[in-house]
Amino acid sequence: MNEPTRIFDLLEWRKALHPERPVFKYKENGQWKDHYIDEYIEKANLISYALMHLGVKKGENIGLISAGRPEWNYIDIGVQQTGAVLLPIYPTISEEDYQYILNDAQVRLLVVESPLLYKKISHIREHLPHLENLCTIEPIEGVKSLNDIYSIGQRYLTEHPDAPQQLQALKDAITTNDVCTLIYTSGTTGTPKGVMLAHRGLILNVQEIKGSPDPSWTRALSWLPMCHIYERMMGYLYQWLCYEIAYAESIAKVGDNCKELHPHMLACVPRFIEKVYDKIYRKGEKLTGFKKKVFDWGLDLAFRYDLDESKLSLWYKLQKAVADKLVYKEIREGMGGELGMLVSGGAIIQPRLTRFFSCVGLDLYEGYGITECSPLIAVTNSNKKGRKIGSVGFAMREIEVRIDPATNEIQCRGDNVMVGYYNQPELTAQAIDAEGWFHTGDTGYFDPDGYLFITGRTKSMFKTSMGKFINPEVIEEKMKQSPFILDMMVIGAEQKFAAALIAPDFDMLKDWCRRHDVDAKTPEEMIADKKVVARFQKVIDKYNAELGATEQVRRFALVADAWTEANKMLTPTQKLIRRNVTAAYQDKIDALYK
Repeated sequence: MNEPTRIFDLLEWRKALHPERPVFKYKENGQWKDHYIDEYIEKANLISYALMHLGVKKGENIGLISAGRPEWNYIDIGVQQTGAVLLPIYPTISEEDYQYILNDAQVRLLVVESPLLYKKISHIREHLPHLENLCTIEPIEGVKSLNDIYSIGQRYLTEHPDAPQQLQALKDAITTNDVCTLIYTSGTTGTPKGVMLAHRGLILNVQEIKGSPDPSWTRALSWLPMCHIYERMMGYLYQWLCYEIAYAESIAKVGDNCKELHPHMLACVPRFIEKVYDKIYRKGEKLTGFKKKVFDWGLDLAFRYDLDESKLSLWYKLQKAVADKLVYKEIREGMGGELGMLVSGGAIIQPRLTRFFSCVGLDLYEGYGITECSPLIAVTNSNKKGRKIGSVGFAMREIEVRIDPATNEIQCRGDNVMVGYYNQPELTAQAIDAEGWFHTGDTGYFDPDGYLFITGRTKSMFKTSMGKFINPEVIEEKMKQSPFILDMMVIGAEQKFAAALIAPDFDMLKDWCRRHDVDAKTPEEMIADKKVVARFQKVIDKYNAELGATEQVRRFALVADAWTEANKMLTPTQKLIRRNVTAAYQDKIDALYK
């Protein structure tokens, strides 16, 4: 059988190779339910027939607001098969953002997951002149549901016996160069832009990484938003490899779901990895005596691990074998016991965490990309020399990647690059030059062995009043190695020195306060305590010693709030929205420079 060239080809591919395996798992009424390929094909086709009945045309945008679940995929493929374009939107953004995106994309048909999301759209419906049909996945009395869409599709099939042939004709007219999805960027630097991605880019991504997972693996857990291109592409990878994809109940339930389902693969973001490590660290802090000494020894050993095991001494390997039985095995059991690969994307991850998780047997693989590139530009792999600490891997084989000698900006050219920004030809021309090179806005370099290293974002860099350029992300990632720091933002544009706002890890800090007789219960009381401030000064001093004079954080302010997506400090992919953090703490920033 020929390999897929369009995303919807994955269904026939899967049916031909492993029809007996569940495609999806989803918990309903407290029980995991299996969904198989025949149901997938049937429901995707019914959605396609319904869209044909509604007169949806090739290139028209169909909206979807939902967390990951089997129906997300049925809608995705059902839309793509007609030549229409799926527009997935985060379930957690504001009504104002929904209004902007739905109007900008001129969405006529929108599917939402839940009563809560239906209510949010209902609040702004009078401001959505293009929206004609709104339905829900979870049934609401008196509201059109996805089951009604299936019924419309079934009726069309009954009334038009040649409907399968009509649908096949639509599919045959779709090429790998056609747009299959429209994704609005998360807006860290301004108004979201609609990124048009073709089948070719997503297929290229899957082909690049499909050889890295162990051939014996069959299960993956999905918890990241499906509307983000990173998790979306991983979902297509799992389908290509004929995996069973289980959708986690929530981010808080990922650990529990891992123990229930024993996945082999898990895609995540650095923030998640950091929280998993912090949980492991805090658990070790509660140990005493010999157990505490063994645990600390195991952690120290893991931080000295090298991905190139030829560089490890025999003595180290013997110690690692002992630590595996005494420390690492329990860590793996906490993640289900069979997890063989953690895939990290979306931001830079601390090198020490790559060492740690790979040493304990949860191999950590990294990739680098951007929505506009479907998303991969570079990725690590499971070959003998496929990973290097601190690197995001090698440039994808079927594309070109170069570093601008003047700015160190990473640029790429190839089939992974977007078709363009929706209805924004001027912005498209700014992002993709006349020679076809996409300008990422990220900076980096290739080492002599061809590994790519990311150093920051050109838009995040700033210049002090002394004329020195500072890359805040490098400083932030270094200092966030401390378990006391959950989030941090380095500032100092047009100022004499760099300073920082710090959001502590209050779970960690609460334990510290208890052990050091600090009478502070609330976050506000903790950050105001002189002992706490002095402890953070020690953290800053420790990492300042590893930085150049102009990069060192001279002053800092602790904040009592966690930075979250809900308070608009983080994007849905957990990236810092610097303009929002600045606006929220302008008084603290001003005080730092008085």
